[in-house]
Amino acid sequence: MRIGFFVWEYPPGISGELGIYAENISRELIDMGHDISVFTKNNGELKTREVIRGVDVNRPMLIDGSNILPLFITEDLRKWDIELKFFNDVFIYNVLSATKFVNELIKKEGYEFDIICAHDWLSAIAGLMIKKELGLPFVFHFHSTGWGRKLDGGSDSETVMYIEESAANAADGIITVSYPMQEDLIRHGIEAEKIRVCWNGVSTELYDPNRLDYSVIEELRNGYGISTEDKMILFVGRLTPAKGIVNLVKAMPTVISRHPEVKLVILGRGELEKTILDLISRLGIADNVKPNFIFVSEEERILHYGACDIAVFPSLYEPSGIVALEAMAMAKPVVVGARGISGFRDLVIPSGHDQTGIHVDGSNSADIAWGINSLLENPEAAKAMGERGRVRVERYFTWDRTAKCTIDVYEEIIR
Repeated sequence: MRIGFFVWEYPPGISGELGIYAENISRELIDMGHDISVFTKNNGELKTREVIRGVDVNRPMLIDGSNILPLFITEDLRKWDIELKFFNDVFIYNVLSATKFVNELIKKEGYEFDIICAHDWLSAIAGLMIKKELGLPFVFHFHSTGWGRKLDGGSDSETVMYIEESAANAADGIITVSYPMQEDLIRHGIEAEKIRVCWNGVSTELYDPNRLDYSVIEELRNGYGISTEDKMILFVGRLTPAKGIVNLVKAMPTVISRHPEVKLVILGRGELEKTILDLISRLGIADNVKPNFIFVSEEERILHYGACDIAVFPSLYEPSGIVALEAMAMAKPVVVGARGISGFRDLVIPSGHDQTGIHVDGSNSADIAWGINSLLENPEAAKAMGERGRVRVERYFTWDRTAKCTIDVYEEIIR
């Protein structure tokens, strides 16, 4: 089929899971024989149209209308705790993308699309416009929600949530990333019959512990001052409230008191960097907690997974949780936040013969410390969990499975 694919993040403009998803799912769909035209943002330096690995990528060039928007935006947006320029870019990207899709690709170039999909509110307006103009089958993908973003220190803008609700109502079908997300959407009034779940995936070819060069791993650990006798705990992610990073740092004195050989590496960037540094200093744990506030390449991220003994992601809100899949694919045991809306509950088995990690309450530093200590005190069991995690990823969480699930839903909707 030919798919119109509207997504805010796409290589090289990746800043989170949405971009990782978009890059991998589009490649898999191309490999399955489908045609895709992606519409995504342009930072002003990228080509407005090019073909990347068989994907037709369109990036309309934006203009700054933030001096005009205040004339007609709602009071809700005036109070929004985010730059008006960002909303300007999102709005104009949607309008230009929908216009180019309808007038250039379809009316001028004669493309015949079978279906369109929009990912999160950031691309929902384009989906709504095209659905109204052409009546094409429309799938709305929920990777997160407006009310969920509030838990991440973001805005609960009524305008954004209205856009989400409008897209959900207009869509012929909805795909989300986990069963906890499906339950949450239903609780918030989204029509249950429309919703299907397609888990995200990971590349088991890239994330493969057998491909590691252990001399490079040793060099990486040495760079953090971590010896072969030390135990390395790894956190990877945005440094925002919903990721539970503050509670993880607060848990470390309890962990260190029982396991002084432990070193926590914090890898990522975000608004809480200063808070984390202040907390490390106040708790007197600078020798055991190693912050690295950078956004690393995928290759570097894989090396960090390979270097660690345990990966910890104590999120308070996590619709999907690709980082857990990455760690599991690298055969590492994981400690994950599983309270509330957490896709980790789908991914990580917390008990029994198939156990791959431990579920904790990410809002409770004592519970996080308990989860970490449980693995540190049972190294053989922890190693076996990591090995089972690798098997689980290979069985259920590869990008080709995600693509097949997605196409099955698209075909159902088209029928």
